[in-house]
Amino acid sequence: MFDTDLRNIPFSPPDITDAEIKEVIKAMKSGWITTGPRTKELEKKIAKYVGTNKAVCLNSATAAMELTLRILGIGPGDEVITSAYTYTASASVIEHVGAKIVLVDTAPNSFEMDYSRLAEVITENTKVIIPVDIAGKMCDYDTIFEIVESKKDLFKPNNELQGLFNRIVVMTDAAHAFGAERKGLKCGQVADFTCFSFHAVKNFTTAEGGAVVWRNGIGLDDEMLYKQFMLYSLHGQSKDALAKTEKGAWEYDIIYTAYKCNMTDIMASIGLIQLERYEGLLQRRKEIIEMYDNILVPLGIQSIQHYGDDFSSSGHLYLARITGISEKERNEIIVKMAEAGVVCNVHYKPLPMFTAYKNLGFDIKDYKNAYQQYVNEITLPLHTLLSDVDVKYILGVLKSLIR
Repeated sequence: MFDTDLRNIPFSPPDITDAEIKEVIKAMKSGWITTGPRTKELEKKIAKYVGTNKAVCLNSATAAMELTLRILGIGPGDEVITSAYTYTASASVIEHVGAKIVLVDTAPNSFEMDYSRLAEVITENTKVIIPVDIAGKMCDYDTIFEIVESKKDLFKPNNELQGLFNRIVVMTDAAHAFGAERKGLKCGQVADFTCFSFHAVKNFTTAEGGAVVWRNGIGLDDEMLYKQFMLYSLHGQSKDALAKTEKGAWEYDIIYTAYKCNMTDIMASIGLIQLERYEGLLQRRKEIIEMYDNILVPLGIQSIQHYGDDFSSSGHLYLARITGISEKERNEIIVKMAEAGVVCNVHYKPLPMFTAYKNLGFDIKDYKNAYQQYVNEITLPLHTLLSDVDVKYILGVLKSLIR
């Protein structure tokens, strides 16, 4: 029934213009294609945009989260809490550093973790909480920090940096939320550490890439912390390639055996132009979300509220929950949407449903709310290459399948 005027609508292609392409060519012709002046410039511009003193650009949000945990000294014997309803990176980094993963179910009819359960699972071994700003909407950080303060007497720091906080550290997986705001603060100004993704499917892309920022005013030595991220991201080497180009400055030290996850100038060149365009990209996402809401909400389809009086999402994903359908029916709708030329997705299959997490002892039966969020969720295409005609077509196809 969709043969006439069949469209081809991908799920989330990158929005790349000639301006980004020209900047990449400039970078390639400059002689600097690895970490260099463009990466440093992008770090400064991201810090200014977010409203923090420093930003560190890396090759992924995953690297940003893992390096933050390592710099905080998180390891065996420690516990780190995150949501059961997220992508694996939020939890896998905990396993990477040797700490124990503690998953929290979502609240009923919510994509956000259940904060009453969060309070219950905190122990004297809890060192970090990783909230997830899913779909680009910032979490309820007021409640999170209230819980952290209420459990402060349990906290036992293992090193000087943990002692400076003298409480559980809040490190957000904000892979979706670059540009989001809550109560007058940008994402990056609220959590202790905030980790962004600039992957190809994200609102703001550097092809692969990510960044970490930390909020101002909590007593951190910005220069020291920035240097730690530089060391950890480049083999523990005391000088990066840019610093080694200074006359006679070839020699360097290896401070400790570290990792390799730096951003390149080619990646950063894409980001420099994306940042110039970003406010317009966010506005277009808002327009598309409003078009979806205007048609789908009256039909009883549930989604995250992306905008309100004191908050604004980055509008990264449109999570549509179709009430009254089973997982099998949801999957059939996704197939029929694809047959009509509309590629949809699911965000997310809860972590306890995957083999790796089953092998760690997790059971989806213990995360009933997360499972209920998942079974009837369909993520509709939401990107800035969609035309109004595309959006109307998507809505028309979906409506025809759920009547």
